[in-house]
Amino acid sequence: MSKYSIFTGILIVVLNSYCSGPKDNYTPVMKARFQVTHEGKRIDLYTIRNSKGMIVQLTNYGGKLVSIIVPDKDGKPGDVCLGYESAEEYIRGIASLGATMGRVTNRIANARFTLNDSVYHLAKNNGAHTIHGGAKGFRYRVWDARQLDDQNVELSYFSKDGEEGFPGNLTLKVLFSVTNDNELKLTYHATTDKPTMVNFTNHAFFNLSGAGTGDILDHELMVNAHAFTPVDADAIPTGEIKAVDGTPLDFRELTRIGDRIDEDFDQLKHVGGYDHNFVIHKNENELAMAALLYDPASGRVMEVKTTEPGIQIYTANSLSGKDMGKGGKAYGPRSSVCLETQHFPDSPNHPNFPSTVLNPGEDYVSTTIYRFSVK
Repeated sequence: MSKYSIFTGILIVVLNSYCSGPKDNYTPVMKARFQVTHEGKRIDLYTIRNSKGMIVQLTNYGGKLVSIIVPDKDGKPGDVCLGYESAEEYIRGIASLGATMGRVTNRIANARFTLNDSVYHLAKNNGAHTIHGGAKGFRYRVWDARQLDDQNVELSYFSKDGEEGFPGNLTLKVLFSVTNDNELKLTYHATTDKPTMVNFTNHAFFNLSGAGTGDILDHELMVNAHAFTPVDADAIPTGEIKAVDGTPLDFRELTRIGDRIDEDFDQLKHVGGYDHNFVIHKNENELAMAALLYDPASGRVMEVKTTEPGIQIYTANSLSGKDMGKGGKAYGPRSSVCLETQHFPDSPNHPNFPSTVLNPGEDYVSTTIYRFSVK
């Protein structure tokens, strides 16, 4: 046997170890490119899958989703999650791509909040405000990881009292699971030893036609929400809860994302598209439908269910197009859409919003499910 034949055989074995089902229009991300040490801790890549060809890859750097590979209407697999091909690219790239956000996701006005008569000052990393946990929130940290089996990985992070200005020693565990129903299920558990604020989400950027294949303006979106939380010019909630009726934020029926995104409407102008929290129409703590995303081109459908009270719809307005992701593809504005299940932005400063307070002795539990299918 020639050296070329031996090399070809090894290559096939390596690729097969990452993929199942049809193999045609995506390149698997390689584990070796993630095995580096950063700030004294080991980064790695983890793969979970089911028997139907769904594959999810994630890294313990920032608790980030790297790839979500699901079939289209013709049975061809494609990667629907924006990301990078190496740990180094994640360290220097767009910090929010696929990240698990904390200690408090989204924005906190003026980088401060009051809890039990004490004022806490946070890092200002969004003008005068805090966003996604601060200057070095959970998305920049190397988490501990355990691969439980082929379908489950548990990531955990210990956040020290005072980290980024937040009180209390906090332990967060997130279980990433791929089910046999083509679901990606995220289950969050958190505890603290002092009263603190928590609001976690995953910031995956989705394009159901395939990551880096173009914009998502032809995707169709349904959001199970009668109301949203309006924002000011800094994207900080005003404290109002306003009906979506008669606005470009009415997605109660399946609607093409691009139909109204450029309308002359102050809420769209403030953020350059959609970047708004929707109030999910459901009972408290109920696991219920939050949104549905459909791509007519690929036939892929993604349903989002959650126990969270809100969902932030973000159309990647701030991506520049200069950042190169997997396969050397540019990630530009509106190249993807985020469906971030969470409590409302700036909840610590709005008593009328659902509370984000976590007290000692309480177990924070939250579940979000992304279910993929075709039509």
